[in-house]
Amino acid sequence: MAVITVVAPGIQTTVQDLAGRPGLWDVGVPPSGAADELSFALVNAAVGNPSSAAGLECVLTGPVLTCDEDRLICVGGAVHNATIDGWRVRPGLVVQLPAGSVLDLGPLDGPGTRGYLAIEGGLDVPLVLGSRATFVLGGFGGHEGRPLAAGDQLPVGRRENLLSPQSVEPPAMSASWQVGVIPGPHGAPDHLTADGVDAFFASNWIVDHRSDRTGIRLTGPMPVWARTDGGEAGLHPSNVHDSAYPVGGIMLSGDTPVIVGKDGPSLGGFVVPAVVIEADRWMLGQLRAGDTVRLIPVTVETAAEAIEERRAWLSDLRQEPAPPVAVAAGPALPDVLHRSDGTPPYTIRCAGERHLLVEAGPTELDLTVRVWIHLLAQALRAHRPDGVTELVEGVRSLLIAVDSARLGLVELAEQLAFLATGLADPETVVLPAREVTLPIAFDHPEAHEAMRRYATSVRPDAPWCPDNVEFIRRVNDLQHRDEVFEIVRAATYLVVGLGDVYLGAPVAVPIDPRHRLVTTKYNPARTWTPQNAVGIGGIYLCVYGMEGPGGYQLVGRTVPVWRLAPGDEQPWLLRQFDLIRFTPVSAEELAHERAEIKAGRADLRVGPATFSIADVRRIEQEAPVDIATVRAKRRAAFEAERARWGA
Repeated sequence: MAVITVVAPGIQTTVQDLAGRPGLWDVGVPPSGAADELSFALVNAAVGNPSSAAGLECVLTGPVLTCDEDRLICVGGAVHNATIDGWRVRPGLVVQLPAGSVLDLGPLDGPGTRGYLAIEGGLDVPLVLGSRATFVLGGFGGHEGRPLAAGDQLPVGRRENLLSPQSVEPPAMSASWQVGVIPGPHGAPDHLTADGVDAFFASNWIVDHRSDRTGIRLTGPMPVWARTDGGEAGLHPSNVHDSAYPVGGIMLSGDTPVIVGKDGPSLGGFVVPAVVIEADRWMLGQLRAGDTVRLIPVTVETAAEAIEERRAWLSDLRQEPAPPVAVAAGPALPDVLHRSDGTPPYTIRCAGERHLLVEAGPTELDLTVRVWIHLLAQALRAHRPDGVTELVEGVRSLLIAVDSARLGLVELAEQLAFLATGLADPETVVLPAREVTLPIAFDHPEAHEAMRRYATSVRPDAPWCPDNVEFIRRVNDLQHRDEVFEIVRAATYLVVGLGDVYLGAPVAVPIDPRHRLVTTKYNPARTWTPQNAVGIGGIYLCVYGMEGPGGYQLVGRTVPVWRLAPGDEQPWLLRQFDLIRFTPVSAEELAHERAEIKAGRADLRVGPATFSIADVRRIEQEAPVDIATVRAKRRAAFEAERARWGA
């Protein structure tokens, strides 16, 4: 078998493929794959590889490589300075890499920021969860789940292609980009003002240097909000009850727009005023710090036509039959399909041209609504039309992704409305569940390290600095800091979402309203959070599945909720509607339990249970005065904190 050897790795050089890992968004596994999918598809097709073949992606500086066998190659994306033994290689041109020669992809000095290399036969690294793509934050896929290092050797697949190699013309790049977007699902008048929406699309945004594969941060004018806060979802008007993001969704993380990338989070608590269209998503992989971006609103029909042209172009290049006409180019879905004749009332909106977002009930926590969303998702799974690729349950929402060549949004919306009429009454449903006991080290040193880094490098004047727990105490009008820990210890948390911050991470809410601490999410978000940190945002608690960005106020740390063993197809350890209880331990005891679970020598402590709305009603009937008193007290403290911010 032929082998490529890494002489020098360049910057963030990883193995990627085109499709990535679709179908696991609902448990917080991002698709990964090439950030600039157009450039990757072009160079792969140029050397005659099937679309499933893996290649290399690099950032800013390309790797230096050698191969022990003659192979055809093609470079593209932002590669402008590649050489073979000092001879210049034109991007898009198919050339032979002779055995033993040195290929240097060179500096990627712009325009663009990511370069691609396709090699005849593709890179034959192992499949992990169905893909060869590297997810660096998760530590899996590609070559040992990490960027390449000097001395790494990558096996090259056999020459099995039946396609004729042919050179390609790379897409044009620039330092000034116009990116097509579809407005919504969140906009005026509920979240932004009409003038605020106009300003959002009229602005020239600057790409922030803290952008990466998880998300593209944009700097520019402050959003013009139509409301003062997010209610139970958080103090900031950007906060919403946790809802799924599409890749390319532009979430407002506080006042900062962040475009969700191929390694981005699937679930979170921020509004999404627009979604990048599929045909322009490749540009996100080439945006460079300091580039300007203009977000151009287009219709679903325009977006469908653009991606249909792209599919036809690539099909011609691959000498394949033309794909079917995109169903999405048919009748238009209204901006909002609203149904008030059901229980609860719900809306169906487009979230780009490949997703529908169902939102149910009022903009507040109602566990009856959460059960209804689950019943709708279960009904769609049982009667799943061809073309549905993802279903992600949020607190009061359901995001459905489609392959727009096989299924139209109008057809899907009609089926959802039909299924909604036949759902059981959520008040009467008893769901199977588990009771899971997790150890927690309150005030864990790693949680405080995250707070310190944020105060040092992001926002030292934030009201939650230097101590998140003290902030939670203040906005809930508690007398002592330890009362925060006591409430977390006493609560039984219901898992209402998975993948809130990657890899099976739960978002959970106390079943007893008296245990629902109210706080807000960071604005802007942290750039670093320790793996398995425990945080509170709005009234929700989450366990971070892995190291990465985040916005919840941190109270401690627990054990892994994700464990990927070779051949394991279900590495997430928690499930929807699990009941979580926390047991305090020391940091030293936690370190031991973490190591045991990570090594597979121990597991989560789990017992059988059920959940029903009757459980919630029982608590509400037993302590109505206490619940009302606690809610009023916390709301007053919440309002006082918001007034301090205004002052």
